[in-house]
Amino acid sequence: MRKGDEEPPEGTAVGSHWFEDTAAHLGSAYLRYSFTRGTTQEVDFLIDVLELEPGMSVLDVGCGPGRHALELASRGMRVTGLDISQEFVDLATSAATELGVDATFERCDARAIGRADAFDAAISLCQGAFGLQGATGPVSWSAIDEDVTVAAEIAAALHPHGRVALSAFSSYFQVRFLEDSDRFDAATGVNHERTELRGTDGSVIEGDLWTSCFTPRELRLIAERVGLTVTDIFSVAPGRYGRDRPVTTSPEFLLVASKP
Repeated sequence: MRKGDEEPPEGTAVGSHWFEDTAAHLGSAYLRYSFTRGTTQEVDFLIDVLELEPGMSVLDVGCGPGRHALELASRGMRVTGLDISQEFVDLATSAATELGVDATFERCDARAIGRADAFDAAISLCQGAFGLQGATGPVSWSAIDEDVTVAAEIAAALHPHGRVALSAFSSYFQVRFLEDSDRFDAATGVNHERTELRGTDGSVIEGDLWTSCFTPRELRLIAERVGLTVTDIFSVAPGRYGRDRPVTTSPEFLLVASKP
């Protein structure tokens, strides 16, 4: 049995996903990428816009090595982080133990969270789960359906009146600044990138990334479809979260919504 194939805790649904191999190679080296360096500013903004207070329960879906979850826990929130990668779950768990914060981490498939009315707030950032369901083969509408499923599972996990923040890559930005290594599928909004991935030991491998991209209108429609009330949609960038209206030149959008 290889690492990552352990039996999940009872009640936790886990499926296979292309991101697992990527995460297994990256390990803690994931936190060396520049887009991970704005955690403090991002959490400052999230606490404000989600009206978070110490003692509240927060679900981090696609938590990775736990950078947002750990920062929120250090501010007094009770955080549960879920990720498909056992490698990332182990890293986050070790960090939580070292820091002594109230954060727990579990391996879980975001398409089957299965926790009804359990949290005051939820986040899925940096394409942690929402937006990482892109198809790995020919054009497939399942890529769209699975992102909707992730959003629905997150919505179901919220208490009534709970709030959620989801970040997503911008279709406008992706097309406008398309790189040679990108292949953008206009039919599904999925971008396929062939890139180099550097592991903890410095080794480099060629890797494939599939990411769903969205317009603000699509995000609003998805939120409404899964029963969320949209509060705002902002243009954001890593480490630069703010209340800027959607534009075509920002790499990401941040959806803020609540559960009736």
